[in-house]
Amino acid sequence: MRKQRKLSQEELALAVGVTRQTITSIEVGKYTASLVLAYKIAKYFGKTIEDVFDFSDVEEM
Repeated sequence: MRKQRKLSQEELALAVGVTRQTITSIEVGKYTASLVLAYKIAKYFGKTIEDVFDFSDVEEM
């Protein structure tokens, strides 16, 4: 979504209050966003968390 909107990682990071490195780490799968950060990112794009993040590999309890 970030690339589709032609946003830099820095622009998204500033909009949601994290560092560019955090956005990079989320995008490459090295970091899992907290619920609060996931909410901020989803809200920024006008989407739900499920629309933005892939939970297909999460095991059900």
